[in-house]
Amino acid sequence: METITAASGTTSLTWLLIALPLAGALILLGTGRVTNKWGHLLGVATIAGSFGVAVALWLNLLSKPSEDRAVRQFLFTWLDLGRFKVDVALQLDQLSMAFVLLITGVGLLIHIYAVGYMKGDDGRRRFFGYLNLFVAAMLLLVLADSYALLYIGWEGVGLASYLLIGYYQTRDTAGPAAKKAFVVNRVGDIGMSVAIMLMFAAFGTVTFQGVFEAAPGASSAMVTGIG
Repeated sequence: METITAASGTTSLTWLLIALPLAGALILLGTGRVTNKWGHLLGVATIAGSFGVAVALWLNLLSKPSEDRAVRQFLFTWLDLGRFKVDVALQLDQLSMAFVLLITGVGLLIHIYAVGYMKGDDGRRRFFGYLNLFVAAMLLLVLADSYALLYIGWEGVGLASYLLIGYYQTRDTAGPAAKKAFVVNRVGDIGMSVAIMLMFAAFGTVTFQGVFEAAPGASSAMVTGIG
């Protein structure tokens, strides 16, 4: 069984996986037309940087014994409301590493392809901003160390999906399709929200490690309710 240790050395760069595409999205969507001429290049560069960090982290994990390939990087405390405490912390292990390589690798290829595909489109900069946001949210979803932070990543993926699906606002099909995706995601939100609240009520924590440790002692009714 893997032992989770504090991030250090190369693994202390884990936060950059999310920070790079998130910064790209904020710049591309927050600066208006200033970045129109080169915004697509910035979008590609941020994902390329994130993929480079992913490869470095992967090689670092490979150099360790299999039982030591799980690290946690604490960034800051987001909520501290008595018993309910949520840290912004990332957990990198063999499973999340596989998803990180998939997300950043395929994401980079999509960004590169989109450079030519979106050539001549007046809103290309905005499109790349949405793509950067989507990748950042996906990475947060797979790297979160708690169900609460995973929920934020899930919401980010839903928002980015809505924006990308509805990108061509002048097309009759884009608006309804984006609204449909938004509604479907909201249905998923309800189930996930209830499950997170039940986990906290039953286990007193919403971190993956805390829930996994306490779950064997939970009643079958509670496990069924959460699931």
